[in-house]
Amino acid sequence: MRLRVGTFNVENLLTRHRFATGERGDTSAAMSLFHFPRNDEREAVERSLAVALEDDKRQMTALAIAEAQADLWMLQEVDSLASLQAFFANYVHRIADHRYGHFTLIDGNDRRSIDIGFAARRDLLAPQRISVRSHKDLSFAEAGVYDHDLATLGIPRGGLVFARDCLQIDLDLGDRGLTLFGCHLKSMNNGRDDGRQATLPVRRAEARAVKHLVRQRFGEGWREANWIILGDLNAYRFGLGPLAERIDEGESGIEPLLDDFAIDPMESLPQHERWTHFRRFWSEERERLVETHMPLDHILLSPALAAANPKPTMQMIRRGLPYRVPLDPREADRSMARLATCADRYPRVGWDRPKASDHCPVTIDLAIPQE
Repeated sequence: MRLRVGTFNVENLLTRHRFATGERGDTSAAMSLFHFPRNDEREAVERSLAVALEDDKRQMTALAIAEAQADLWMLQEVDSLASLQAFFANYVHRIADHRYGHFTLIDGNDRRSIDIGFAARRDLLAPQRISVRSHKDLSFAEAGVYDHDLATLGIPRGGLVFARDCLQIDLDLGDRGLTLFGCHLKSMNNGRDDGRQATLPVRRAEARAVKHLVRQRFGEGWREANWIILGDLNAYRFGLGPLAERIDEGESGIEPLLDDFAIDPMESLPQHERWTHFRRFWSEERERLVETHMPLDHILLSPALAAANPKPTMQMIRRGLPYRVPLDPREADRSMARLATCADRYPRVGWDRPKASDHCPVTIDLAIPQE
């Protein structure tokens, strides 16, 4: 049996026009140009602008999903089950070759209430062959991952280990099974120079907790079982600078998942292909612009799945990224004149927005062996 499995951070698929009282990033620029004497007037304009921008963006998000043609999806940054279902019904299904169902979303721990969602081809299996389990209530102590670094940060032993959740999906495929552990690990604080290091202990604890859950699910037979850890892990050891220069960024936090445990099939790709996100920011510490292509999104395979798929096919759908992102890290010319005229994106993609997401979807084609 062969399946195409995908993960995609769809970047704030919302039913709200903003997060609580904070500004919405894609509306704040336009709103800053206008003066509104009354708060209710400002609120009405911002809501209208958000709806219009969301429609443009979600057409491109749907194009990326349709192009990928995955059988199974693990999606990050989804507001609610209602928004997930509405997005597929009114955007994806208007253009995709597949019809999806089996939609699952459980409210997790994220302070903005963006969660992990799951979708699968409707004709793949019956609903009763899918079981779902959230691990949002797992504590550091229960997972056995509490350590000195967490204590130093003032995090209590009984605190919740997952910044969002680890969504466990068990699929009964008849003569074989497959378990997905969908994750969205602690972020690196949006490009702050100290953000990566400051949040490292939390991501490392989350990775160790996922490892604990896999072993708890499969016991001594974890090596022979079919399981996948996938999602936006917000972690990478090596980034790509200009000309695709390999940059050692130091410890990522997900080493516990890769140390004699799961296998990262992205390592089989050419170096310039190993990225799913691009970041360009001004570093106060280095007093210069920093540009990095980085693999934040991962699909990690169990030893059994990796052995059954020694040369798996992976794809990253990048046509939904904004034009400011160089799609080939090896390209020396990153000027606006070249990037803006490449014609290698979906129709109506903008320089910075609209876009499908700030991440690109990743898929892998797998033969699922009998266990």
